[in-house]
Amino acid sequence: MSKIKEAQTILKELGLPEAQQNEISALTLLALCGVKEADAWKDAQRSSLKVTKGVMAFMAKQYKRRYAPNTRETVRRQVLHQFVQARLADYNPDNPHLPVNSPKAHYAISKRALEVIKTFGSSKWQSAVAAFKSEVGELKKRYVKDRDLTLLPSKLSDGRIIRLSPGKHNQVQAAVVNQFASRFAKGSMLLYLGDTAKKDLHMDSRMLKRLGIPIDQHSKLPDILIYDPDKNWMYLIEAVTSHGPITPKRIVELEDLLRNCTAGKIYVSAFPDFAEFKRHTADLAWETEVWIVEHPDHMIHFNGDKFIGPR
Repeated sequence: MSKIKEAQTILKELGLPEAQQNEISALTLLALCGVKEADAWKDAQRSSLKVTKGVMAFMAKQYKRRYAPNTRETVRRQVLHQFVQARLADYNPDNPHLPVNSPKAHYAISKRALEVIKTFGSSKWQSAVAAFKSEVGELKKRYVKDRDLTLLPSKLSDGRIIRLSPGKHNQVQAAVVNQFASRFAKGSMLLYLGDTAKKDLHMDSRMLKRLGIPIDQHSKLPDILIYDPDKNWMYLIEAVTSHGPITPKRIVELEDLLRNCTAGKIYVSAFPDFAEFKRHTADLAWETEVWIVEHPDHMIHFNGDKFIGPR
């Protein structure tokens, strides 16, 4: 196994997130430990290195990996910062009082991590890893926990909770499920809900098929589908933050996609606030509905002859 592959194994077993188990992360670890291809891990050493003239220069000289100068920020922000958080590396150990972004900024493998890494390939490795994780934890698990704390909960009609990833777009979607549906679609069921991190976070495949809605074209569906079985109404809702309201073009696309749908269609553009709504007023299609999160009890009807209902 090459030293790069071995370094990736070390990072994985020490609990680094998957994004910090790639080749550039492995090369960074090798640089911090001063380990060349022919060296043994037991001979790893601690030395302070700057990013460009230290870490990246080592990559180029010892492993023939030459990256563009702007890769410096990738190494710093997407590798070294995480190494410091994982207690694998120390930031400015020779001068902890250096100001942020100082040209003298440097990194070194932490003394505790070095002790563990030097045991790689020996009978002591697994116990050393276990002790290290017990002392400092796993960054991978901390990241998952932090992410869970920021997820946006949405409660389904059957009481189940689904969690959307953070972000303004998903905040609007959570409000649609939690607030719009309870006000303007009572008794309805959520059939489809996308997510900026996972397109089909929630999908009732059985009901969608029964209503003639294709489930193999997720990218073409609106953000949210809510169905009222008593009225046989389908709410097709787009959550709008920077783009994506119900325009005449979008209606043509959806009418074609849902040509076999047996439910009456209600088109809704959901906005976080009036400012965002005003940005899109010229684009909105007639005979559609507008709902604004900051005024949840009210609807704006772009319908000339009727209240909310199918077109």
